[in-house]
Amino acid sequence: MSSFVIEGGYRLHGEIVPQGAKNEALEVICAVLLTDERIVIRNIPDILDIRNLIQLLRDMRVKVDRISPDIYAFQADTIDMTYFESAEFVKCMTALRGSVMLVGPMLARFGKAVLPHVGGDKIGRRRLDTHISGLRKLGANFRYNTQNQLYDVETAQLEGTYMLLDEASVTGTANLLMAAVMAKGVTTIYNAACEPYIQQLSAMLNRMGARISGVGSNLLVIEGVTSLRGTEHTILPDMIEVGSFIGMAAMTGSDLMIKNTGYDKLGIIPDSFRRIGIRIEQQDDDIHVPAHDSYEIETFMDGSIMTVADATWPGLTPDLLSVFLVVATQAKGSVLIHQKMFESRLFFVDHLIDMGAQIILCDPHRATVIGLGNRLKLRAAKMVSPDIRAGIALLIAAMSAEGTSRIDNIEQIDRGYQQIDKRLNALGAHISRL
Repeated sequence: MSSFVIEGGYRLHGEIVPQGAKNEALEVICAVLLTDERIVIRNIPDILDIRNLIQLLRDMRVKVDRISPDIYAFQADTIDMTYFESAEFVKCMTALRGSVMLVGPMLARFGKAVLPHVGGDKIGRRRLDTHISGLRKLGANFRYNTQNQLYDVETAQLEGTYMLLDEASVTGTANLLMAAVMAKGVTTIYNAACEPYIQQLSAMLNRMGARISGVGSNLLVIEGVTSLRGTEHTILPDMIEVGSFIGMAAMTGSDLMIKNTGYDKLGIIPDSFRRIGIRIEQQDDDIHVPAHDSYEIETFMDGSIMTVADATWPGLTPDLLSVFLVVATQAKGSVLIHQKMFESRLFFVDHLIDMGAQIILCDPHRATVIGLGNRLKLRAAKMVSPDIRAGIALLIAAMSAEGTSRIDNIEQIDRGYQQIDKRLNALGAHISRL
């Protein structure tokens, strides 16, 4: 298990470019299985989850050519179907939650797939009901294999249908979208997720020959086609990393320029940071965060406490609530952080309380943060990263704290953030990897 040792109290200076979007990369890389032609994808982040997914495709005999550090070419023209039945394949899928999105493309093209219990962040229950229910409506048959503790999934032919999703799941929508593009007839997906990740996947599939309409809305209509062709695709900047850098700059009092942010795809993220008092200056596609001596949380018009809550897109992404929570600890004023989606994602606040933050954990979904402003700095601590987003929040806290902190289990951070220690050290941070 690796660790970060962080000397707090250093300000950052300079420019930083966000990596490609992790969540989009997982979707579009799974989509390469839909055709036997060559697909080139640019701006792929070099992070643990993506490396594991690409290796899984290699093991399936997908031809993978790394053209440059962030550009890959894929060609799935000689898939080893027997590998799907191997214990190694099941183990790899189980370790990587994003691999669940291989099921839709595999069913669409090959008529069979395997769905084990997938892993990922330990942030509470993460159901696969949306995936399974939707694929069943398309004509997939699920048979539980008690010996291997997985589902064998098969279909003779996927058939277009109407479905109303029980939740606007991003991975669920992506999986069903990739299955439906080669189903016979017309598929309508209502209450679909409409995040930029889904918009990007839809645009890529349409360039491959799919017929998807309603892109950007929660009502997708897919006319099935018999085959898809190759294409080229460029992944958006990672909005979660952009938000992490905004919070990091404010909390450490740094002057930071975030380049090539994909600003028009950030939704309400910039305005949400402004609500907790952070000045953000848009300069074309860049974001400048000037040095903050202090920042103050707004209140509602009636004077009541501000609430920051996650919501389906175009609402605030739940992946940034951990960052908002830690940044609020050093603001002036109070805020209620309401994490609606996952019931274990706020449990990392115990570490922040140990560092001197004033936080009341109301229940598994809500925490009230009483901002200390400049009255009291956080103190250094030894911590363990429970998941990707809590990990970056704890790193931000440690960078602003007095003294030297240690974060264990940083493999969780590496799953979502590309060489984060080297990139931040280049701006003036003091982070050592053990």
